Amino acid sequence: MRSLYQKKVKKRTIILAFFFMLWICLLIFRLTQLQVINHSRLKAEVVEQNQNRYVIHPKRGTIYDRTGNILARSIPRKSVFFTPFKGEPHKLQLETILMLKKVLNLSSGDLQRTKAKIAKNDPFIWVKRKIDPEKADKVKKLHLNGIHFIEENKRFYPQGKLAAHILGRVNIDDIGASGIEYKYNSVLEGKKGERLILRDAKRREYRFEIIKEPIDGKDIILTIDETIQYIAEKELEKGVLKNKADWGTVIISHPSTGEILAMANYPFFNLNNIPPSLLLKLDRNKAIHHLFDPGSTFKIITASAALESKSVSFNDSFDCSEGVIQVAGKSIRDHDRFETLSFPEVIIHSSNVGTVQIGQRIGEEILFNMIKTFGFGKKTKIDLPAEEKGIFRSLDEWTDISVASHSIGYEISVTPIQMLQAINIIANKGTIIHPKIVKKSPISSDEVKEILPQYPRVISEETASKLALILQGVVQEGTGKAAHIKGYSVVGKTGTAQKYDPSTGGYSSSAHIASFIGCVLGDEPVFSMIVVIDDPKGQYYGGQVAAPIFREIASKVLRYLHIPHQENPVETLITAKYWRQTGE
Repeated sequence: MRSLYQKKVKKRTIILAFFFMLWICLLIFRLTQLQVINHSRLKAEVVEQNQNRYVIHPKRGTIYDRTGNILARSIPRKSVFFTPFKGEPHKLQLETILMLKKVLNLSSGDLQRTKAKIAKNDPFIWVKRKIDPEKADKVKKLHLNGIHFIEENKRFYPQGKLAAHILGRVNIDDIGASGIEYKYNSVLEGKKGERLILRDAKRREYRFEIIKEPIDGKDIILTIDETIQYIAEKELEKGVLKNKADWGTVIISHPSTGEILAMANYPFFNLNNIPPSLLLKLDRNKAIHHLFDPGSTFKIITASAALESKSVSFNDSFDCSEGVIQVAGKSIRDHDRFETLSFPEVIIHSSNVGTVQIGQRIGEEILFNMIKTFGFGKKTKIDLPAEEKGIFRSLDEWTDISVASHSIGYEISVTPIQMLQAINIIANKGTIIHPKIVKKSPISSDEVKEILPQYPRVISEETASKLALILQGVVQEGTGKAAHIKGYSVVGKTGTAQKYDPSTGGYSSSAHIASFIGCVLGDEPVFSMIVVIDDPKGQYYGGQVAAPIFREIASKVLRYLHIPHQENPVETLITAKYWRQTGE
């Protein structure tokens, strides 16, 4: 009996010993697997779980005006992100984020996006980027697991709305999205760096190292003058509101260099607080993007073709007494009644009837080539993005009325910058200098890469001088009298054009574009300017709406630049009698 019991005990002991040895073998195998066979892989997983690589954002370059004033710069800000712990329930992860809702003003959209990323087990989740220092301190005091900070830069525009359409904007990742910020993004953005952060089991940082140093972006100097830009914007706003217009644009340049001193578009936008609904409007710089029929300002091109081809002389006269001229079955009318006008008088008083006759005398080929030589139908090469080239049809697309239409600024669409370039050709005695808005990168002393301006001759110096005299007559006694500034030589041309109505496929009789292009002359051209006002209510002629804005801006800019009154400005009254008596 006892022997049987001992046998059973011995058998059980052997079985237990077997299973114990088997367990020991399995344990040794598992330890060997973890410590030897899979050691490298498991170590990598642990390291991966407790380390993160982060981008070090470089400081974006600063944008200055020509006098050294800061227009755009970057300021340091902290961004909040969440790194969920593996295995933690999604509900607990979301509760962590909800604890930040009030502090960071998280919207329902923010929370929905975060919830979706948590559901996808995203290892890195942005919570809120580029927050104020006060908010960052509040978040730190909460000591939430998985919540971390990273240094970023936020774009700041000290002048708010000033030059908004020129400067443009950057997106949340500090990448240029429009304007100078977009055009010169590769110069401004710099090179990103990288750093490694190690954390312990409680997700606390205990070491970090920089793997790659960031390289800050280069600075850029613009040609614009902050004060002149302010003057242009202030007077443009007053002009648009006074005339109850939809929008307006002003460009001021230095004719002999092509440098843009100001480029204003109204309505304005504060670059530091742009409503998402207005982003598309901000991206459209009407000074270089908007197309319109120029109307009578385009008569300077017709006059240039007439003088350059010698199709017309100063003492040639044109019968405008009917007030209307028939071309290809269509009536082209004058804004006023005239009798017989000399060639200069036609331009001075902006007679459509007289200008059409001049165009007919020139002929389509000469007129077409002059328009093309002035640069219409192609971009001006200004260093801004999204410039439009305009609409200028090829000669074989012209119809029987095209010469007449082009002569008075219809059947062609241009941008304000193209018209400014046109008046600059006359101011520069017949040569074309392309506009530019960037000077250089001052910190590196490297000139920003650009196409060097070319100075091809468009019209002869003689033609340009004669045109300048005629355009001075426009300001002294013609349609541009409201642009006259006592003590200074001002040349210019008014423009009034009916707006194209896409709903009817024709020109509107009630909506207009009022414009004025002009230049203040001295021994050398002081500055040139174009003013374009869209759909003014009440008075709508360029001489009534745009010319006064030109005068107000020009007067203030002259004072700012300390340009003294000219002792003997060319004040010869370019009257009808003068031209009839002297001819050439």
